[in-house]
Parts: sequence; structure tokens; C-alpha cells
Amino acid sequence: MQEQENIIVGLDIGTTKICAVVGEVSKNEINIIGIGTHPSIGLRKGVVVNIESTVESIKKAVEEAELMSGCEISSVYAGIAGGHITGFNSRGIVAIKGSEIKDSDVARVIDAARAVAIPMDREVIHVLPQEFMVDEEPGIQNPVGMAGVRLEAKIHIVTGAVTSAHNIVKCANRSGLDVYDIVLESLASGEAVLTEEEKELGTALLDLGGGTTDLAIFSGKNIKHTFVLSLGGNNLTNDIAVGLRATHADAEKIKLKYGTCISSNINSEEAIEVPGMGGREARKLPRQILGEILEPRMEEIFTLVHREIYRAEMENIIPSGMVITGGTALLDGVVDVAESIFDLPTRLGKPRGISGLVDVVNNPMYATGVGLVLYGARSKTKDKFRIRDNNIFNRIIGRMKKWFKDVV
Repeated sequence: MQEQENIIVGLDIGTTKICAVVGEVSKNEINIIGIGTHPSIGLRKGVVVNIESTVESIKKAVEEAELMSGCEISSVYAGIAGGHITGFNSRGIVAIKGSEIKDSDVARVIDAARAVAIPMDREVIHVLPQEFMVDEEPGIQNPVGMAGVRLEAKIHIVTGAVTSAHNIVKCANRSGLDVYDIVLESLASGEAVLTEEEKELGTALLDLGGGTTDLAIFSGKNIKHTFVLSLGGNNLTNDIAVGLRATHADAEKIKLKYGTCISSNINSEEAIEVPGMGGREARKLPRQILGEILEPRMEEIFTLVHREIYRAEMENIIPSGMVITGGTALLDGVVDVAESIFDLPTRLGKPRGISGLVDVVNNPMYATGVGLVLYGARSKTKDKFRIRDNNIFNRIIGRMKKWFKDVV
């Protein structure tokens, strides 16, 4: 078994799959040494709806990752998504006590900026500094050591439902895992697929998952806006199931094998076979029907995201364009539909900046899992997450009892 200090594990608890990615941190790079995936049963639209099913899926994904990496997994960085996630910007101002700005002044100004009324049923997941201003001089990334009288901070606060965050931690704990931190999935995906130039110039990252579509807008190397839309790949599958009168499982297979978002590109001669339900015979239908079902739904998702970008007045700070990632991004024609709706250059985002099992994880569906590992490697705080479960204490007591029994 390898040493745990150098190992970071990202646990992507998604609506369609649970994915555990194991990374080994060396001096200059991060080696991906193991990956485990298992279908997710206990989640709906990014939110846990069945604890037992989710725990089983997590255990199986983690076991697979442990076998591949040859190390024991005990702690993870867990991803969170869902329609309950909201993000907003805030600002705070403090007077500088001494002749120069210290770390304590930065902490005070961030505390002042985050002193906003948050309902009791919501939990702060991230406080992300955007920029600092010293005596009204904007655009400062790190003001420590500078001279000044007044320090101002702009921050982005991400909040989520306490129960949803608690349930994710509870599921991980029941699977025998500690949770270092809970990370917004679009923030993690941004770590994996965006270049430094894109973050600096301004780019919009769209993570198309099974249950949710997550938007994160970066500019000046910092996050400016976050948004979660409760629509995703499962909605496309449901549309196929209804339109073709097929079971959900068959609709998913048809989507993955024949799905396309641009009906005009399909040859009219092409046909697909739809299995019959309840003993009925299979039917042959033109493949163009799939395009006619999927294209309007994909346009709807992108139109709602486009409307959110305009509502937040962010349309002028994303000159780099769009980067689309997530499992649903693999659907044929998604990038073309996005370019037509957003009128921006669009590319498919795959994990980058890693070594090791690059060929295995070189896929948009692993962007969040790899991003959680990168986030963990860059995160300086190794504190345990606020919400804890009694399960850890019970496990320690259980180990002590077993140890005493062995000694006696």
C-alpha cells in the first residue's frame, strides 16, 4: 500500500455515475494512478434521494479505484451540484491598522465581505476572492505587503442547502471515507479543462451532466459567476423514451449509440432499431427522428444558460468563448448547437495538466473527478469539513475494541 500523504482522491457523486479518481502528487506534476466508476442510483438532479443506494455505489467505485491504484482510500474531496446551489457576489471594506497590509487584514476584509444574511437552511460552500482594491486601486490579486489606508475585497459566495451537503458527507462517511472538503463541481471541472489564458481573458465553462447543467464564468483568473440548471442528459433520455415509446434503459443505449443534435446532418436512409416493450416486436425508425427529438431540447438548455449569462450581465467578459465538458458533451453535434446559440467560439473540454493514466481519463465525463484531484492538490487547507458524521467516531471505537480483543 502506498503512503497516504501523497495521495489525493476526487469523488464525483453524479446523477448518472459515481466516479473516484486517485491522483499521486509529486513535485512538479499529478499522476492519475487509479479510477473507479459505478452507475449512480440514489441521486436525482444532483441531490441524494436514497442514502443506501448511494453508499453502495460509492463503495463499488472506491473499491475499483483502490484495486487499480494499489492504495487504500480513506479521505476524499467530494463534488456537489444540484438546483439548490446558488452563487452571488459581495464586497467588504476595512481600514488598515499598520503601515502595510498583513494576512490578518486580508482575513478581516474577507470576513467583512461574507457578513451577509444567509438563511438557516443554507450552508456556505465556497468563499472565492475575485479581486482586492487598495485605496481604490483595483485589480490586485494579493495585497499582502502593500502600503495603504483602506482595503476592499470583492468575493463570490457559493451556498447550498444544508441537508444536501450533509447527505453527501453522510454517504461518504457511511462508505468509510472522511471528507476533506465539498467542492462545487463546475469549479472542479474548470481546474481540469481550462487553460490559464482562458481563465485570464474570460471564459464560460458549461458542465453538461446527467441531472444538472453547471455554468461557471471565469475572468482575470478568478470565478465571477456560478449557476446550476436542473436539466441534463437524463432529460434527453426521457425525451427519447417518450418519443420512441422505449424503456429508459433502451432510450439511454439509443442515445449513446445513435444520438445526434443536428437532424440535417443525418442521411435520410439511416435507420435505428427500437426494441419493443412488453413482448412487442422491435420497430425500425429513421435516425432523423432522434435529431428532431434531441435538437430542440439541447437548444432549450443552451438558451436558458444564455439567458442567465445576460441576466448576470456577464456577456462582455467571456471573449475566449465557451468550453463544454461533462458526459452529455460527448453527444454528436453539441458543440455546433452551442456555437449557434451563444454565437461564441466553443470547444470540447477534456482533462489536462496531468500525467499517468491520461488515455483513460482523456474524456469530458471525467473532468469533474480529475478536477477534484487538482483542486485538492492546490488547496492549502487540509482541515476537515465542518459537517461531520458520528460514523467516524464509531469506526475508531470499533477499531479499538477489535485491537483490545486481539491483545487479550
